[in-house]
Amino acid sequence: MNDIEYKVNLNTGAFYTCVGKDSLQAKLPGWKSHLLTIEGVQFSSATNNMYPLGILDTNIVFPHPSGSSRMKTEMVVMNNCTSQHIILGNDYLNIYGIDVNNHKDRYFTIGENKRQKFAFSDMPTQISVISSVKDTYKAEIVANQLVEAQINP
Repeated sequence: MNDIEYKVNLNTGAFYTCVGKDSLQAKLPGWKSHLLTIEGVQFSSATNNMYPLGILDTNIVFPHPSGSSRMKTEMVVMNNCTSQHIILGNDYLNIYGIDVNNHKDRYFTIGENKRQKFAFSDMPTQISVISSVKDTYKAEIVANQLVEAQINP
């Protein structure tokens, strides 16, 4: 992205392409001066609401030995996105015809050229472990009041 190496997450479950402000600040300190305004739009992830700061107009280049693919994108900069990667959502996956194939070899293609295969990184990224807090009130009701109902909690 703009001559800065960035990892990209091809996320078929994300509606919009986005990047977190902390990740952006670490790699592109002057990003705020290039931010376009965004108003009246609400975003959410699978677990919480996302708070947009604006839109960043940029290019993403996928390098390849037989010819790189360059994509002009507008990504939403999120205040509370914790990912260290650019999340390439369905908006640009569809615009640029990106197909994710999980066959014997994992790869993706861009556009009509199905012979030009881009490989996924062989090194998985460490994911922060999220622990859940057990709801003791619910557990107490199931154990004491619903014991005869024979339901599986």
